[in-house]
Amino acid sequence: QVQLAESGGGLVQAGGSLRLSCAASGRTFSRDGMGWFRQAPGKEREFVAAIRWSGGTICYADSVKGRFTIARDNAKNTVDLQMNSLKPEDTAVYYCAGDSVNPRLSLSYDCNYYAEVSIYDYWGQGTQVTVSS
Repeated sequence: QVQLAESGGGLVQAGGSLRLSCAASGRTFSRDGMGWFRQAPGKEREFVAAIRWSGGTICYADSVKGRFTIARDNAKNTVDLQMNSLKPEDTAVYYCAGDSVNPRLSLSYDCNYYAEVSIYDYWGQGTQVTVSS
């Protein structure tokens, strides 16, 4: 099984940037879809971004499009989330997650598939991001 460890969270002022990193260990995740989710206090976990195993399909929530960038390095077993122009509403615990089940080909290009919490079978412990106004 793969273990995930997020890092890079912290406190930043509105308009600032943070880069989150997720490192995988245990086995390579090079054939897994990877996603970032976040959960604010009292709210459900929500989709932020995802990337297909090949990197050929990249998906973002509307709330972060144009501000966040997801990227993966299969050789290093890492997936990063660059967050720019941060807003107070971005405050949450951010989680990295992996989907080791190979969906049928058409689904593997479908952002609606990657936005579902339930498809991910392994998760990191999360890292706190706090954006002050």
